Amino acid sequence: MTNRDLDHEHEHEHDHGTSVMADGDWERQLRARGYRITPQRQLVLEAVETLRHATPDELLVQVQKTAAGVNLSTIYRTLEVLEEVGLVSHAHIGHGAPTYHAVEETTHIHLVCDGCEQVISIDSEIAEPFVRALREFASFDTDIAHFSVHGRCSECRAATTLA
Repeated sequence: MTNRDLDHEHEHEHDHGTSVMADGDWERQLRARGYRITPQRQLVLEAVETLRHATPDELLVQVQKTAAGVNLSTIYRTLEVLEEVGLVSHAHIGHGAPTYHAVEETTHIHLVCDGCEQVISIDSEIAEPFVRALREFASFDTDIAHFSVHGRCSECRAATTLA
């Protein structure tokens, strides 16, 4: 099971805001920055929204269901443009490639289970005391949108206790 499959099980734990594609604003954002609307950009953005948290390789598989000719370098270039425009963001959830997700109205942090690799999204507001403490004690402003916390989910903790 992939991170995105497991993430869908926990959608109720975080209000994911509205779709960046829903109102066509994504097209306006691209044009305002001088970019053209291309089928590849639309397909990659749709894949990001469908998969929720996905690596470039996972996005490639999803996009190739519709456009077999798209390659990994196209995915990376498109993600770079979409991130520059503010439509997607990435987080380093694991040790491999970054994981991309659509930019939402509310910022969230990722809880990553080191046991089953489940990714749970929660509202970043929960980390506000920590962010304030970093600012106060270390004069450090944190980019919470790229924040992930590793540990063990309740199911893995329970399995360890029972073993």
